[in-house]
Amino acid sequence: MTSNLQKILVAQGGGPTAVINQSLVGVVLEARRHKGIDRVYGARHGVRGIVDEDFVDLTQETSHNLELVAATPGSALGSTRDKPDLAYCERIFRVLRAHGIGHFFYIGGNDSSDTVRIVSQQAQAAGYPLRCIHIPKTIDNDLVGNDHTPGFPSAARFVAQAFAGANLDNAALPGVYLAVVMGRHAGFLTAASALGKKFPDDGPHLIYLPERTFVLEQFLADVQAMQRRHGRCVIAVSEGIHDASGAPILAQLAQDLERDAHGNVQLSGTGALADLLCAEIKQKLGIQRVRGDTFGYLQRSFIGCVSDVDQREAREVGEKAVQFAMWGDRDGSVAIQRTGYYSADYSLLPLDAVAGQTRVMDDAFISPSGTDVTDAFRLYLRPLLGSGLSDAYRLRPAPVAKVLHSGG
Repeated sequence: MTSNLQKILVAQGGGPTAVINQSLVGVVLEARRHKGIDRVYGARHGVRGIVDEDFVDLTQETSHNLELVAATPGSALGSTRDKPDLAYCERIFRVLRAHGIGHFFYIGGNDSSDTVRIVSQQAQAAGYPLRCIHIPKTIDNDLVGNDHTPGFPSAARFVAQAFAGANLDNAALPGVYLAVVMGRHAGFLTAASALGKKFPDDGPHLIYLPERTFVLEQFLADVQAMQRRHGRCVIAVSEGIHDASGAPILAQLAQDLERDAHGNVQLSGTGALADLLCAEIKQKLGIQRVRGDTFGYLQRSFIGCVSDVDQREAREVGEKAVQFAMWGDRDGSVAIQRTGYYSADYSLLPLDAVAGQTRVMDDAFISPSGTDVTDAFRLYLRPLLGSGLSDAYRLRPAPVAKVLHSGG
């Protein structure tokens, strides 16, 4: 590779996470250790910043401040929801070539991996020596080839602890509580709510995932049964629940549907799904104390609820991306592999094996009823949540005999 191509460009795409900046800093610090690298550039707001040539020179940033940024949730470079097509990727490639970029790192999910794949193909077709590496990131945990994805463990930790708190509230003032969690196609994050349970009668009592067909009548029957059994009911619902045809349940219940810039139905961003399901419970079951929440953006970058395991691995995927680029001879997507009860190793998968595909929860993780998770899922997730999880306790019952209402 010629000397004028010893520049690195790194960008962040898609939804921010609590640890995406660990991956960014992993790239920058590891790249600055390699003698042949002249500059490390960052593109502001993902691929949009590339086509706009909106770059910052990260070579000039201090290591101390980089470490502070690494520990900060959100996307330090900014992000984008642009979904590049072939023409867009051609523009990306032209900018990379004009700036003499020799290594392109893109931190993101499914769409980002597909962008890296197309740009890699453009470079190969042009005979341009560009090394393209995709660095995994998504709270949905839906990248194929990965045991799990950076960002998911911290979001899962938030969901588990949020439901643990909601359960305590619901036990004090019984009723029905329902919360909608992100996950259009994969239910990993919603399933994490089960890790907030400690006692057998703790909520969530019902968990609904997009891997299973949602039937409104059965849902109402499930809620009624739990209400009768426990005198209350806590419910976790994935935003992606759908009927047998694959149509979102929100489309059945809502008269006016909001759509995002890509034409996708807004499933949880408006709070409509939680409100509509709560309305069904009130109207059909006659339960008056019914409350609904939508976690929305809260679960993505919550600053006080970060998994130390997630932080470490997010840093390492950034470091490994640079190592694969500098010492390897191929483009690819960094993947996390589980070894032992819990430790992690890293591999570089072909971009074609990851791009444009979606992983969903294994059947072994979902209970036969379809409204709970199995111990296999709990064993899978628990080590990812990290240390220092909050715990809840109960008073030991020591009832005092009644005097006025003793029945004598």
